[in-house]
Amino acid sequence: MILLIPSYEPSDALPDLVAQLLTADPDVEIVVVDDGSGERYASLFARAHALGATVLTHDANRGKGAALKTGFAHVLAEHPGDDVVTADADGQHTPRDIVALADELRRDAAAGTPTLILGCRAFSGHVPLRSRAGNAVARGAFRVAAGWRLSDTQTGLRGIPSAMLPWLLEQPGDRFEYEQNVLLRSRRAGWPAREAPIETVYLDDNASSHFRPVADSLRVGLPLLAFAGSSLLAFAVDTVALVVLTALTGWLVPSIVVARVLSASVNFAVNRRLVFQRRTKRDVVRHAVRYTLLAGALLASNIVWMTALTEFGIPLLVAKIATEVVLFITSYGVQKSFVFAAEEAPQPLTAPQNAHSRRIVADGRVES
Repeated sequence: MILLIPSYEPSDALPDLVAQLLTADPDVEIVVVDDGSGERYASLFARAHALGATVLTHDANRGKGAALKTGFAHVLAEHPGDDVVTADADGQHTPRDIVALADELRRDAAAGTPTLILGCRAFSGHVPLRSRAGNAVARGAFRVAAGWRLSDTQTGLRGIPSAMLPWLLEQPGDRFEYEQNVLLRSRRAGWPAREAPIETVYLDDNASSHFRPVADSLRVGLPLLAFAGSSLLAFAVDTVALVVLTALTGWLVPSIVVARVLSASVNFAVNRRLVFQRRTKRDVVRHAVRYTLLAGALLASNIVWMTALTEFGIPLLVAKIATEVVLFITSYGVQKSFVFAAEEAPQPLTAPQNAHSRRIVADGRVES
């Protein structure tokens, strides 16, 4: 069992955590990744190394995601077949919770049911405002983008089966968004996950955290924001085309049809290439057929909802806004999971012997 701790400009909590973990569970190996903290913090990493941790060092700060990938690559190369528990270095995760998660991984492995385990906080009691706000924004954006509910999308305490490590190295992102990308893609890739309750701990109002609630939460919701921008662009194209065609021909219904076809074509192209990043030519026909089916279903739904709401006495403008909001969220989910879904086979969690077929050397300097 490997305990992986990415760290950037840590406090005394780091060597204290290493000492407590080795006391609580002497059978674990601890790997600490110094993400370019610099000479000012060298003594803290030296203390962690003296206590028995392996320390990997980035020459410059590259982000938490990059630090995790360095740790995963090291585990694959030096400890093939070992499960991994990731934990933060700032004292937010108690040794008891970290060891408990490691024990759950061991039980899953013994039962032949390896699962991604997410240590989730309840956010009860005194929680700093920026942490409460950041988690609320992240939870809402995650549920819309991923299509499933997770109570703590920002948790760094995760139990990872060894078979999952090669897949984790392939996921995009180098900073805080990396962990979110993993969660957003995990279910579609066939990796089961469950929550495990952990203690909510904030030291000095979470002053040591490098998470930026607004900027880093925006990274999580960026695909949804891009989708909204694409929808607004299509609306603008539709409106301009409708006005111009009507003025030129005087024909309303044909102008509506042509304008809608034009705006839908723009929306399809932008969503396919930029929002969902599906750029291979071989899939364009499949994507176009699915998009056309979705567009027809959304149009029918729009008519049904607008008719029903207005018949109930709801003002036209209110009914229009409510209908468009619901269909916007529905459209995003369907386009993400069906229209532009990648055709990828789930990777089996039950075949760890295949997980280490290629050895990856960590991109960092080993100091132990």
